[in-house]
Amino acid sequence: MKKTTFFTYCLLLVTSFIGAQTYTTPNTGVTWTLDDIAANSPSTITVSGNNYTLLENLEIAENDTVEFTTDLTLSIEADLRVTVFGAFTVVSDDVLITAVDEAAPYDGLRFEEFSTIHIQNTTIQYGGGLRVLTETFTLNNCTLTNNVSGVSTGAVVSLSRGMPEITNNSFTFNELPAVSSAANSDVSALIANNYMEGNNQSNSNRPQINMGSTMTSTPLRIIDNTIIGDPALTQVGGIAVSNLVGGAINAEIDGNIIRGNRYGMTIAGPSFAYVRNNIIEDNNTQGDPGIGGSGISLNTSSGVMEVIASGNEIRRNLWGITVIGVANINLGDDVDNEGLNVFSENGNNGELYALYNNTANTLQAKHNCWIEGQVNTLADAESVIFHQVDDASLGEVIFDPVSCGPVAATDEFLAESFRLYPNPVSETLRFNNTLSFETLSIYTIEGRLIATETLSEGENTVAVQLPTGVYLAAFSNNETKITRKLVVK
Repeated sequence: MKKTTFFTYCLLLVTSFIGAQTYTTPNTGVTWTLDDIAANSPSTITVSGNNYTLLENLEIAENDTVEFTTDLTLSIEADLRVTVFGAFTVVSDDVLITAVDEAAPYDGLRFEEFSTIHIQNTTIQYGGGLRVLTETFTLNNCTLTNNVSGVSTGAVVSLSRGMPEITNNSFTFNELPAVSSAANSDVSALIANNYMEGNNQSNSNRPQINMGSTMTSTPLRIIDNTIIGDPALTQVGGIAVSNLVGGAINAEIDGNIIRGNRYGMTIAGPSFAYVRNNIIEDNNTQGDPGIGGSGISLNTSSGVMEVIASGNEIRRNLWGITVIGVANINLGDDVDNEGLNVFSENGNNGELYALYNNTANTLQAKHNCWIEGQVNTLADAESVIFHQVDDASLGEVIFDPVSCGPVAATDEFLAESFRLYPNPVSETLRFNNTLSFETLSIYTIEGRLIATETLSEGENTVAVQLPTGVYLAAFSNNETKITRKLVVK
């Protein structure tokens, strides 16, 4: 750290909050460590080896940086807050931020607008969450557990603007949802490869990921997360993206596993979204089909909603997909969407409901497997779809042709018998064609066909000459068609 003159030292601000003092860094463009702060203000931080204790509120001024470069534990006294106007960076391999007394949580971390925040490899527990008012925010490979409502009231991580990134983290058993944004915040976050279980322990009517409006041109991306519910929580859903007070929804919800919540996924209000390759199972903790339990619920009373869904596996929810108001979903057509959604045992009160079209819209839903584990007929599909045939005031569902092979194409079966490697791939893709697929078709993530390969039995090698990105690889023969996500690096 740069040397601080006696005059500068005297300018260090100590102001009073109710019940606690606040130490503010001097706003001189200096990078501070906890050791530096402890040396300049022993009443703020005490040190014992790699263990630090925060005794006063800490404020990082807009021109200053606090950086953690070594493995350490920061214990914070009850009700104290860390506020950042400048920069806060964790580049260590193992950091713990916790309460001095687990029964007396600290107030949390507040990151002001225009601050710069990068946190990695950190466990954050027994505090009041992260209130993120800046758009320059990354949270990677962290664990957030047993946090309560404090400086953040919407979620453990409450977002406000821009394109923050929340990747490779674990959120477990927090009082609040894992991640949220306000209804009118216009947040297009990347929420990817996180593990979430049992969040919203307060059992309020909110999901574990609870997002509002997004930026118009940049999508909100909720990708490859695992979202597991607590069976004791009857009010907590999996994912919600809602546009109820104006603004836009532009979202991509891909590759998530959503199990054991009140409902799997809901999109509400005027919106455009891709929903692809999600596994949505056993979301029925409330047990009341009149007020929840859908694998996917779409609802808007005005405006335009367009949802394009493909490759999803939806099983054992109280409803498969419910479409309400003037909402619209494309589950498969003969143009851009290959369909390939799989439904199984979604039902209530002795009836199966793979798709409930409670709108006047005609819905396209071709090339789907409506009853998993058997060859489907049109009559099979009709038996699990509620639409104009059942109520003349409703729109029709166009589901011919159906696509379901003689063997259930479940993830468990394919995981044992069919693998792609390497994935991500840079040049060459290999797989053992044990299922006698005849054709490999590669699509963009939007569903545009860009390459086709003829396959042979046994080991296959396919040259991949594609730009970096995410694609869909569809393997097919006359009886079966499956799709796998293909990542090109």
